[in-house]
Amino acid sequence: MTDKVVVITGGSRGIGRATAIAAAARGFRVVVGYASNKKAADEVVALIEASNGKAIAVKCDVAEEGDILELFKEADKFGTLGALVNNGGIVGQSGVRVDEMSAERIQRVMAVNVTGSILCAREAVKRMSTKHGGKGGVIVNLSSVAAKLGSPNTYVDYAASKGAVDSFTIGLGHEVAAEGIRVAAIRPGLIDTEIHAAGGEPDRAHRLAHLVPMKRVGTSDEIANAIVWLLSDEASYVTSAILDVSGGR
Repeated sequence: MTDKVVVITGGSRGIGRATAIAAAARGFRVVVGYASNKKAADEVVALIEASNGKAIAVKCDVAEEGDILELFKEADKFGTLGALVNNGGIVGQSGVRVDEMSAERIQRVMAVNVTGSILCAREAVKRMSTKHGGKGGVIVNLSSVAAKLGSPNTYVDYAASKGAVDSFTIGLGHEVAAEGIRVAAIRPGLIDTEIHAAGGEPDRAHRLAHLVPMKRVGTSDEIANAIVWLLSDEASYVTSAILDVSGGR
């Protein structure tokens, strides 16, 4: 058990929601970052509090630096930061080739998935690094097996953003390894979450399930379990590591 604070971006639904609940069950005080759906974020907080956990919801579009600064300011009031889960992420419309993509779409995907993750990590390191007087901590970034597959004819820009997350995970992990901070990433495969609907293909995960060696899609809870293991002392020698949780895909 811990009384440390974990900041989870994109914490109101899908993998973020499952991770918030799992982290609270392990004693973390949870800051649920959400981009727009206040109702969903408040429901996660209520669920955690109903189980005697501690949680708050904070509005944060990770594409906006000001929102990120505010998110961490609220986290500071809530307790000592011990972990960050960079889960906030978006996809553009599915089925769009690179030669059909707008600059705005690409910039938005990169702003949320890459720049947002790096800026959140920056704020976490400032608080957790022993170099800055902190007590150490853990950063878990959400990548995707798309980083390895490239997502041709679907969303190459999203896959590229997750490739950047992989590189960032390795580099930052080496940078702060001697300062009490571990950095790791999870690469989910086909997971049954709302992100597919956001790309215009709500049944995408199930439609492609036959491509997974395990012949099924994964659940948000299966990803959350891997994340909270990385956050725990059981993973104390794991850093700059990327873990596939993809049913073998």
